Amino acid sequence: MAKKLTKKTRDLLMNVSTATLCTALFKVGLKNQFIQDVHPVSPKGKNMVGQAYTMRYIPAREDLNPISVFQDPKHPQRVGVEECPKGHVMVIDSRKDPRAASAGSILVTRLMVRGCAGVVSDGGF
Repeated sequence: MAKKLTKKTRDLLMNVSTATLCTALFKVGLKNQFIQDVHPVSPKGKNMVGQAYTMRYIPAREDLNPISVFQDPKHPQRVGVEECPKGHVMVIDSRKDPRAASAGSILVTRLMVRGCAGVVSDGGF
């Protein structure tokens, strides 16, 4: 189980560049701790810092995944949004597929209301 991110560490990380952080992770053997080609939707001039709460999307089968599946409160996407801890960053791996529609305004607003530090996705938004 990962250690909880302390306020002191969070405050320090708010002033560290992504490149510096990736280099530090690389030096301790973590060589693939990033999602490529991610861009801010609305830059605010501050770093987004929080422990990662990860979700990986897989291709849906259209014959088994109609739009009605999203009405189920136990749908993995809805469960993930409701379980993402306060202060964490929801990190969504969509295989760089913009058709994945990894999140929308309703889900992201719900994460904001629940105190999520932010969202990172390489899929559609």
